[in-house]
Amino acid sequence: MTFKAAAIQMCSGVDPAENAGTMARLVREAAAQGATYVQTPEMTGALQRDRAAMKAALRDEGSDLIVAAASKLAGELRIHLHVGSTAIGLADGKMANRGFLFGPDGKKITHYDKIHMFDVDLDNGESWRESAAYTPGATAKLVSLPFGKLGCAICYDVRFPELFRAQAAAGAEIMSVPAAFTRQTGEAHWEILLRARAIENGMFVIAAAQAGVHEDGRETFGHSMIIDPWGRVLASASGTGAGIVIADIDITQVAAARGKIPNLKNGRPFQLEEVPLSASGDVAA
Repeated sequence: MTFKAAAIQMCSGVDPAENAGTMARLVREAAAQGATYVQTPEMTGALQRDRAAMKAALRDEGSDLIVAAASKLAGELRIHLHVGSTAIGLADGKMANRGFLFGPDGKKITHYDKIHMFDVDLDNGESWRESAAYTPGATAKLVSLPFGKLGCAICYDVRFPELFRAQAAAGAEIMSVPAAFTRQTGEAHWEILLRARAIENGMFVIAAAQAGVHEDGRETFGHSMIIDPWGRVLASASGTGAGIVIADIDITQVAAARGKIPNLKNGRPFQLEEVPLSASGDVAA
């Protein structure tokens, strides 16, 4: 089966209403070009480093502006619309970095809360502590859709191959990786990680990204892309500004790739033995 997929690239600001308008414009453009699955980036609703301002604008899922707009768009355009993520208020006062998938009837199919928190200290003083504001998810999501089985990941999740392998082993044919990669980490690792996850699991990877210098001062890498199960980049965007990348997804390529290199079947259990140094400093036999 073949379908047309689109990854929406954005440069989200701090105002959810403005971001919702940008999302709607780009999703409509993608649908007009024939896309029936459209994915937006991580933090579609807002990128806001001021936590007080972020919490002031926070809403629960039932009253969130992005959620409502996406549901309406999906139903109107008769597409599967995947909001990569947006910040959702939780009862404990923290937030979820939550993605939403809507069907062509406008109804929510599922949501996914980002599991792995971006708690890192990079060069040049760049430091992030996502866990200080967000509650990590605990459940991976694999969704059976008319065009294939879709697995869910968000941004930093891409550095944890076990998440992708578990979903591939359960039948995932496509992985969604919406993101807001920093420029520093994106330049070093973005494409390499995405292509590796596609190759080692024989699956399509669709990655909608944030791109450019944002209103809150951060800079994200962009380069939204769609990758096939052989690791080939089918479509990609630039590193700045909003845009759309679209590719035809032939789901039969998943079985073809896994048939050539059946590593999902060929994996074997093993034990890890640590060999200590001998008294002389040589490795013991």
